Amino acid sequence: MTRTRAASPQTRAVLDALMAQPQSWRYGYDLSKETGLKSGTLYPLLMRLSDQGLLEAEWREPQQPGRPPRHAYRLTAQGLAAASALPRPDASGLEVQPA
Repeated sequence: MTRTRAASPQTRAVLDALMAQPQSWRYGYDLSKETGLKSGTLYPLLMRLSDQGLLEAEWREPQQPGRPPRHAYRLTAQGLAAASALPRPDASGLEVQPA
């Protein structure tokens, strides 16, 4: 029997932020501002989700000269399916499985 772990609140916050624009590439800094997660929490989480095949990650060339390249992230089809399958809180705050 395999056991699945429930997604942490931090994982849910990142997946929810990415689901808002599932086809768009997002930078870690923007995700940090949107979710309120510190870099020491966010970047290991992004690497873990990428290693699990839920996120694509790529280096983006800087838009301004003299700036370093930046890592961008977006959901894969598997990531979108996994994020969509997460239980969502209802009006009472209880988690409900998606239909």
